[in-house]
Amino acid sequence: MAAIEDGHVDVVGMWVTEDGHIRQELLPDGRYDEARGERASAYTGRYTVTGSHLHYVDDTGFTATGDIRDGVLYHEHLVLYRESSPS
Repeated sequence: MAAIEDGHVDVVGMWVTEDGHIRQELLPDGRYDEARGERASAYTGRYTVTGSHLHYVDDTGFTATGDIRDGVLYHEHLVLYRESSPS
């Protein structure tokens, strides 16, 4: 489960689809970098978090949303899981 700090879910880290094809890194500075398959940095931009809701603005101006529910990131039509840190 994602930790909550100041009323907002902690989303920083790598989020990955079950098949590993899409990898979305949410950086602590409010930027994101999304890879798709072999295409690194397929999408980049900024994100904000309000509670457990995310709002994305791609560097091209495209916008999208996401929500964290039960530790899972539902980003538009994608379902992403937080990648565990190696022990």
